[in-house]
Amino acid sequence: MNVRLFAVLRQRAGTGAIELELPDDARVRDALDALGTLTDGVPCVLAVNREYAPDEHVLRAGDELALIPPVSGGSGGGAGGPVRHVRITEEPLSLDALACLVASPLAGAVVTFSGVTREVAWLDYECYVEMATPMLQELVDAAIARHSLTAAAVEHRVGRVPLGEPSVIVATSSGHRPEAFAAARELIDELKARAPIWKAEEGEWVVGEVPPIA
Repeated sequence: MNVRLFAVLRQRAGTGAIELELPDDARVRDALDALGTLTDGVPCVLAVNREYAPDEHVLRAGDELALIPPVSGGSGGGAGGPVRHVRITEEPLSLDALACLVASPLAGAVVTFSGVTREVAWLDYECYVEMATPMLQELVDAAIARHSLTAAAVEHRVGRVPLGEPSVIVATSSGHRPEAFAAARELIDELKARAPIWKAEEGEWVVGEVPPIA
């Protein structure tokens, strides 16, 4: 079975994917065991068909597998309803544009967050886009439902992000400020904890935490 690799694991293997020979009844734990020394010192989880999978999950022919090392953050409306916006891009991010996107006559509060590169000349970001995009959309949808928002938006930059420029931006709007503040905090915290996005500083991958499976 083909397993996609990212960040430090891709760097170690010297390739973006490896092939594993597994029996027909193999489970996630068998795939992890078959990786041998590749994951030494790097706690990982396996994503199966773009969802984090537990050790006992049974693998099937045709599954899309990706080995997920610790993510960089660790734990650290129109007529159709609320605006729900997610974007992963190599282009510079604009907090002003995102704030305008979530603005609404129904919103008495607009809250924004910008995470910027600091202390170093640049950071490099890598992302498992096919998995991260729907995951971020789920986080946005959940925040809108939980906090009764009029809009929520998240954008993350990939590639090289220079000193002082944002790598991630979040904007929320609601009728009242407590809900907008709570939703913005929830979105950035959940993104950092779960999204398969990694950062490297001067070529070294930043150690984070393995994202939760549940």
